[in-house]
Amino acid sequence: KAAFINFISDQEWKSIEPVSSWFGPSSFLMSSMSSLFKLSMWIRHGHGYLTENLGIPVWGSYAVFGLATLFLGMVLGLVSEALGTD
Repeated sequence: KAAFINFISDQEWKSIEPVSSWFGPSSFLMSSMSSLFKLSMWIRHGHGYLTENLGIPVWGSYAVFGLATLFLGMVLGLVSEALGTD
């Protein structure tokens, strides 16, 4: 606590280089990281729901997410192919 108060009162904060805009909270990089974290939490909650509420075994939950990943990849591939030009 004393170190923080000295940091403020001695104005040591002025000697710290500001964070570049690339790593700022509203930058594309940090927004993407936030979205990935939210996705991982959604997957974790989904896994918990499947195993705890529905009683699906852990390997079954992994199979559901694996199949969902394959299906999403196929759909994105088909959309990409349909929108692509030759």
